[in-house]
Amino acid sequence: MWEYTDKVLDHFRNPRNVGTIKNPDGVGEVGSMACGDALKLVFKLDKQGRIADVKFQTFGCASAIASSSALTEMIKGLTLAEAEKITNQDIANFLGGLPEQKMHCSVMGREALEVAIANYRTGKTSKKILEGKVVCHCFGVTEDEIVRVVRENRLTTVEQVTNYCKAGGGCGKCRDEIEAIITRVRGEEPAAPVAPQPAPRLTTLQKIRLIEETMEKEIRPALKKDGGDIELMDVMDNRVVVALRGMCANCQVARFTLKDVVEAKLREFVAPDLVVEEAHP
Repeated sequence: MWEYTDKVLDHFRNPRNVGTIKNPDGVGEVGSMACGDALKLVFKLDKQGRIADVKFQTFGCASAIASSSALTEMIKGLTLAEAEKITNQDIANFLGGLPEQKMHCSVMGREALEVAIANYRTGKTSKKILEGKVVCHCFGVTEDEIVRVVRENRLTTVEQVTNYCKAGGGCGKCRDEIEAIITRVRGEEPAAPVAPQPAPRLTTLQKIRLIEETMEKEIRPALKKDGGDIELMDVMDNRVVVALRGMCANCQVARFTLKDVVEAKLREFVAPDLVVEEAHP
C-alpha cells in the first residue's frame, strides 16, 4: 500500500471545503470517472476580487481527495493572479509530499483551478479543452501539458511523466514520442526507469480477502454507476483475473477500465505489483 504523510491522511479523512456553491463565479471540471479520477472545483469572489469561498467534488483515490482539499485551503483569500501561480509541486509540498505514482492528483488540482479561472474570465466552458497537438490519445494529454510537467517537476523518464499526467499509461504507442519530448526539454537522455516498489508480504488468503474487499468498496460502486459490474475469477501470485459484467463487458474502453480503474485501485489498496487480466470465455 502507498505510504502517505500524516497531512495527506488528515485531508483524506477530514477533507475541507467539500460541496458546491450557489451561483459560483468560476467552475473547473477535469478528469473523468472512466480514467479513475475526476474533479470539479468552484469558487466565489468577494468585492475585492479575492477568493472568499471555494468548494470541490471529486471521484478518486486518497491522494486525489487530499490534493483537492489542500488546494482549496491554499487559495482561500488569494486573488486570482496569486492563485494561478500555485503549481502542482506546491500542492504536494503543502501535504508533506505525495507518492510519485500519485503526483497526477496534484496536477489535476492545478488544472481544475486553471479551468475555473479561465471560466470566470471568459465565460466559456467549465471543462478542460485540449489545445495543441495531442500526444496521448488514451488520456487526451497534449504535448504542451507533457512539456509543462517535465519542465516544472524536472522529470527524466516516461514512467515519471505517466505518474504526473497519465500520458503513456494506456496503449503505450506514445511512449517513444514522450521520450523525445523529455530529451528535448531536459537536454539529456532519459534516466533509467524507476524501480517498482516491492510488494507487501501477504499470505494468499490475506491477498484474496483484500482484493475482494477493495473490489466491493472501491471498484464495484463506480462501475455500477455506469451500468457495469465486475467479478473476481482467480488469483495466481500477482495476477488477478476478473470478468467485467453488464455494460462494462461490451465497452470499447474496457481495457482502460481494467488498467486505470481496477488495476490502479488494487495496486493502491492491496499490493503495488498486482496485474489485472480479463478472463477469456
